[in-house]
Amino acid sequence: MTVLYEDNHIIAVNKTCHELVQGDKTGDRSLIDEVKDYIKIKYNKPGEVFLGLPHRLDRPTSGVVLFARTSKALQRLNDMFRSHEQIKKIYWAIVENTPPAEQATLEHWLVRREKENKSYVARPADKEAKQARLVYRLCGKSDRYSLLEVELLTGRHHQIRCQLSAIGCPIKGDLKYGAHRSNKDGGICLHARSISFIHPVSRLPINIVAPCPDDALWQFFEHSIFNTQ
Repeated sequence: MTVLYEDNHIIAVNKTCHELVQGDKTGDRSLIDEVKDYIKIKYNKPGEVFLGLPHRLDRPTSGVVLFARTSKALQRLNDMFRSHEQIKKIYWAIVENTPPAEQATLEHWLVRREKENKSYVARPADKEAKQARLVYRLCGKSDRYSLLEVELLTGRHHQIRCQLSAIGCPIKGDLKYGAHRSNKDGGICLHARSISFIHPVSRLPINIVAPCPDDALWQFFEHSIFNTQ
């Protein structure tokens, strides 16, 4: 666990693709447990440490996760994530194939199947379908893969994974959504690169950036982008 930002009201960490954000039926130790222990030890906190979770990342996904250290911050962050106002999340995705356009807004209607833990593209008339919108931009290419920068405009289950697969660009390593092979580390090449928002208490603008995973392909893309800017 790497801490990216912290103050009295919020803390952000860079999650790896192995870490579980919140406890589930596996019983594996979660990122919430790790952050609580960090706060308890660093600040010598007696008793139970309060830590709120206003958003989540899928387990095989890496990147920035934001937590609230106070109930006031949690309530305000929850409102931001719910309304998609005063907050912006950027993801980087390494995908198979080249997208049909260098930049586009994708709009689909998605249905979530709980038993499969998977989402599917559906027709708008489907009563269970929810509208999903994102914007992507092609940022780089290697011999076999493309790097896309993705901004979420809605927050649906497995939205990026499902929508990119729907245009023929499954995320590298994401067998559930059509990738040809798994990654050695068991994760997928989807990284929550940054989160920008208005601080829930100070009202100052905050931008938190998560370094890419320590992987040759990720490093290739990260370096190629910065070298061309």
